[in-house]
Amino acid sequence: MEDIIAYRRPVGRRITPQRTEFRRLAQSAEIGTVTRAQLAVLVQNLTCTGVINGTESHLLLALINTAPAESFDRSGRPIVFKSNRQLAFEIGRSVGRVSRMLSRLFDVGLITTQDSGNYKRYPIRNADGDITDACGVDLRILIVRYAELDGLVREVRAERKAAEAALRRYRGALRNTRYALAAADLGAAAHQRVAGRIERISTYVELAATAPSELLRRATFLLECTIDRLMQLAPQHRSESDAEKTTCVYVENGTHKQITLSYQSRRSNHEQCLAHAEQPDFSKAGSRKGAFDESLERRQSSVNEQCNQRQALVALQDVLRAAPALRELGYKPSTWADLVRLTPMLCRCAGISDDAHRRAIEKMGEQQAAVAVAITLEKTNRQDVSSPGGYLRAMTERAAAGKLYLARSVFGLAARNSLEAKHRDIGQT
Repeated sequence: MEDIIAYRRPVGRRITPQRTEFRRLAQSAEIGTVTRAQLAVLVQNLTCTGVINGTESHLLLALINTAPAESFDRSGRPIVFKSNRQLAFEIGRSVGRVSRMLSRLFDVGLITTQDSGNYKRYPIRNADGDITDACGVDLRILIVRYAELDGLVREVRAERKAAEAALRRYRGALRNTRYALAAADLGAAAHQRVAGRIERISTYVELAATAPSELLRRATFLLECTIDRLMQLAPQHRSESDAEKTTCVYVENGTHKQITLSYQSRRSNHEQCLAHAEQPDFSKAGSRKGAFDESLERRQSSVNEQCNQRQALVALQDVLRAAPALRELGYKPSTWADLVRLTPMLCRCAGISDDAHRRAIEKMGEQQAAVAVAITLEKTNRQDVSSPGGYLRAMTERAAAGKLYLARSVFGLAARNSLEAKHRDIGQT
């Protein structure tokens, strides 16, 4: 009769060199250096690193909350003795799923386990009641690896933030490049060549939301170089002499009566309202028409003086000193008319909509709107403004209320740029 060889079922979980190392590492933990609340926050944030998924994080959080808070003190020992059946009930998964997830957490070094011969979990105490050995789920390795895992979470979050910033800049550069190509005065062959280059860059990046941040930065650099070259090929609009022939720039459809002065297109809407508010009702004026004429004449002269004083406060050179971003984009306007003609292109570069620009012109006039756009572009370039369109609309509302002081903004930016340039010169010397 042949001998019957009895194959006994292996006791406990599979032992590997890595799991043995994790057990040895857990024994070196300094209890009391990390609290249970810190471990709970860490476990919830580990899902962003890809080390564990959401269900495994839920199970690990249930294990941490099961261990008493005093077990993480210096005299404690954070070991959980709950069965797989109880853990499965608490997290809403099957017993087999919980067993597999515990093995997975053991493999990645977030827990260690010690199984008994009958697969039960219980503590072994001495005569004083202290735990000398235990069969259960040991959480001490989380205390040992807390600094490492917390640093991993911070690193992943920083990389994610940098990737989002690179993605936003790439999308803005791609949009601005297409706008600049549409506005550039190029031949058919050159236009097709530049458009093909833009599409090749876009095709190479493919899905921008999942592209690496380094790839997005390289693509953004190429697009910005393309914008710099296209800025020098902007189309020429009507000349300054043609613009001076029209005294009323904005005219409604139908019959229009010319009753305005030659400087009306450069006045703010607030000053126009003040000028018209001085006109009295003829039904109540009686025979004092001469007095009305004198009052209106005085009012028009005072408004003219205020307008000239305000225009004299800000010179074109002051605007250029306040907004060096214009020179960085390749713009060097020599007259106010040049700056006004370049304003639509500046709006596209800054991401300002045509509607916001049009409303600014309606409330401020072309010249003041150009100054406002230049200020907005400079502050956007300095990252002081996150929404250029919203910032220009806010300036338009202040202009309509008579509370906008562009001269202060221009001189403030100019002084700030001069001070920064002086500090750079001192640092270089």
